[in-house]
Parts: sequence; structure tokens; C-alpha cells
Amino acid sequence: MNPAASIVVPTRGGAKRLPVLLRALSLQDTDDFEVVVVVDGDIDGTARLLDSWSDRLPLRTIVFPENLGRSAALNAGADLASGEILIRSDDDLEPGFGFVRGHIAHHSHATGPIGVVGLTTNHYPDTPFARAYGRAADRRFIRDALRLPEHSTWRLWAANVSVSKIIHRNLGGYDSRYRRYGWEDVDFGYRLHAAGVRVVVAPDLMAIHHGASTTTAVRTVRALHSGSARETFVGIHGTQALPEPSAGGGAWGLIVGAGARFATTRTLRAYGAAVDTIAPFVPIKLAEKLIALGVESAGLAGAQRPERASEDF
Repeated sequence: MNPAASIVVPTRGGAKRLPVLLRALSLQDTDDFEVVVVVDGDIDGTARLLDSWSDRLPLRTIVFPENLGRSAALNAGADLASGEILIRSDDDLEPGFGFVRGHIAHHSHATGPIGVVGLTTNHYPDTPFARAYGRAADRRFIRDALRLPEHSTWRLWAANVSVSKIIHRNLGGYDSRYRRYGWEDVDFGYRLHAAGVRVVVAPDLMAIHHGASTTTAVRTVRALHSGSARETFVGIHGTQALPEPSAGGGAWGLIVGAGARFATTRTLRAYGAAVDTIAPFVPIKLAEKLIALGVESAGLAGAQRPERASEDF
């Protein structure tokens, strides 16, 4: 008998991250699920780690011989999955005991086909970035996400989501054209919305995110890459799907726009390191502004000059 749900986990270089997720999944309050982990090119012994968990979880593994991208990994996992509900979980999440049961319940109780978004809350070490910016930005994101009108919730499709296997197949899965950092998830959410599938935010499915953005340098460089990946989305769906980013008005907008002109991977790493060095010694509001300047300038630079961040992921 097939399980109710399949948890699809794409991973690359996840040998140190995965044990937290796998431990959380082994403690779920239901056993009506399987875990499908897709290793997108094994660069750190992830396959060996997964073998050591095979007697503790209903675990199946796919190992790509090389890096094919997150979309390819998600689609391969969905193709192998035997559950009716596909739950996407990134490899750096720590879900609660009712994670699987909750995702299944939202689909079972819905009056029609839906996509379900469980939000994530970041777990930060005690860094200057976390104290001055990260934790407050996290709280604002969750607050704003819970207030989004339903016609905009598709933008939240990300690391902790679920959809029926039938809908996933009908949409053609995740788009393999997304090889930069992110946006394959936003694209999938947009196509759900365009197909008339309601995207429901479920506060009860919050998961802890043990992410890599723990310093200003890492966060700004990721903002640059995310802004760059937006080019693929606009090339497919046009600017009518999502407004063009801008620096905004006023003095702050001018400063962000000026920062975007100079934002590259090299300059952002240097800027981030400098900000994290001085952040403990300046008023926290000033530190927050300096970090926000880097993040917003980087995102705008990526969107306006996507060639500055062209690496594949």
C-alpha cells in the first residue's frame, strides 16, 4: 500500500545539514509517508550518510552523477515518489512532530485542489548580522506573509510546501531552465496560481530553517544571485507577472540605487565583512541600516545586471 505522502528532498553538499532533517522526520507522529532524497551530484559523501539512515526511515535515494540543478532533483524525486501528496522539504529544515500529518490534513480537508505553504523561521547563531538584522527581518517576513491576500500567496512557494502528485504532473513539474540561485519555486507557485489552484498558507506547519545566511557577506551575495535569477522568470512570464524592482523614492532609494551600481560578488563580500566587523560597536539601528543597504542594493543589482551573478546551482 502506498503512503499518503512522499517528502522530496533535493540536496547538494548536504551531508552536514541532512541529519537534523532526517532526525526530525524520524520523530513524526505518523508513519504514513516515505522520504525521497535526491543527491544532486555527491560532493561530500551524502550517499553514505543516507545509507546509514535507511533502517530508521522509509528512505529512498537518487544520486545524480553530476550537478543537474534543483529543478531536476525535485522532478526526479516526484517521479519516484509513490505518495499521493508531494511535500517538498529543503535539506536544511527542522520540521515539528506534526509536519507530515499537517500537510496531509490540509489537503484532506480542502474542498478542491490546493497548494500548501508552510513558512519557515530562521535559526541564527549569535552573529552581528543576526542581532542587527536577521532576526528582525525574519519576524517581519512572517508577519507580512500571514497578511498576504490569497491572490499573492503564490510568491511564498519555497522550501516547505506540498501539492498533489497529480497537480505536479499536470503542471509539468519544476522548470529546468532555472539554474541560478532560486526562483524555480516562485515559478512553480505562479503556475499553480495561473492554473486556478489555491495556494494556502498554513501557520501550523512552521519549520525551523538552519540556513547559510548568517553573515552580511553571505546574505548580500545571495541577494545578488536571487535578483539575477529573476531574469529567467521574467523571460518566461513577462513583467506583468511581477512588478519590476526599483530602489524606491527619497534619499534611501537614491542610496540603494547608487549601491546597486557597484554591487558585485567581490564588493559585496568586502562590504559585508566590513559591516559585520563594525556592527557590534555602532548603534543597532545604524548596523541594521548598513546591512539593509547591502541586501537591497545587491538584490537590485542582480535584477538590473543579472550577468554579475551567472553561476549555476
